[in-house]
Amino acid sequence: MPKYKQVNNELIEITGSELAELEAREQAWTDGALNRELEVLRNKRNKLLTETDYLGTSDNTMSSDMTTYRQELRDLTNGLDTVEKVEAVEFPTKPSGE
Repeated sequence: MPKYKQVNNELIEITGSELAELEAREQAWTDGALNRELEVLRNKRNKLLTETDYLGTSDNTMSSDMTTYRQELRDLTNGLDTVEKVEAVEFPTKPSGE
């Protein structure tokens, strides 16, 4: 099925080289999906870690629950090699009272 582009309000069939370029861009976008999803996940994870960084200062004693929570956050991206796995990630629950 031919593909078209609009030029001066007219539909014109795209050339073979234009089609190849379009398909290459679409494939590059598809290939980058995992990296985009991982970036979103890491940004959220890093925000949650930042919110509890103050507990790691020498003036505070971090509970074992908080230590476990922070380690679970750091381990979230382990083994994520598909978009589906990234989308299925469940963040750990932050311990109460921290």
